[in-house]
Amino acid sequence: MRLTVHALAQRYRRGEPLTMVTAYDYTSARIIEGTDIPLILVGDSLGMVMQGLDSTLPVTLEDITYHCRAVVRGASTALVVADLPFLTYSTPDEALRNSGHLMAQGGCGSVKLEGGAAFAPTVERIVRAGIPVMGHLGFTPQSVHQIGMRVQGKSVAAGVELVRDAQALEAAGAWAVVLELVPAPLAELVTERIGIPTIGIGAGAGCDGQVQVWHDVLGLFDDFVPRHTQRYARLGEVAREALISYDADVRNRAFPTAANSSTVDDATIDQIVERLDG
Repeated sequence: MRLTVHALAQRYRRGEPLTMVTAYDYTSARIIEGTDIPLILVGDSLGMVMQGLDSTLPVTLEDITYHCRAVVRGASTALVVADLPFLTYSTPDEALRNSGHLMAQGGCGSVKLEGGAAFAPTVERIVRAGIPVMGHLGFTPQSVHQIGMRVQGKSVAAGVELVRDAQALEAAGAWAVVLELVPAPLAELVTERIGIPTIGIGAGAGCDGQVQVWHDVLGLFDDFVPRHTQRYARLGEVAREALISYDADVRNRAFPTAANSSTVDDATIDQIVERLDG
């Protein structure tokens, strides 16, 4: 049975940390299904890690919907959260329409959007329609050209604003909020000041949960390793070595072997040749 926001809220109230990981395809979701991880994020980060883009901005609603469908088919237990892409929630009406699309066509159990108090009316509108909303504060990738890719909330004014934004999202009905690239003490303060789960990424251990990108956790990239990431494997290296071995076996005609092949009796082959040659 798939987890619900209600079930995750109960875990939160019991003090259980919530683990979330991104996934973008069926195979990844199947692997996560074999763990106890309760949250999967189909994030617009797929723009970089799946499409090779330099930001999340070109990712479309249909991109998220497509990947969401695949993840939902692969994982039947975790709650799947889908990002609302750039400029798909500019107005409450637009946000509601696109959130409904992700729920109905993508199969997710919650949507996530970036922004604080200014988006509280939007969150309230979506929630009022029965769609769970996760907020996202701190470094918000869709605003990268405005705020830069850097830690947020380092001044007094910015810290106060961040706390108040989190409180506004809670008051609007958000069930959780991601805190990205926020100083650990400030993230802990936000966590203390609101009554919904905080999910940190580069925000320290004081949050109620953590989210990481699938490719970072598994070490699938080696060109850039974010500071807030811990590699729990180096699958990129393992995959490269496996492909080198495969290539060598093909070149040396060591693969495929008889064990990798099917056969047919000689008499049948003789009859095929006879018929072909007339």
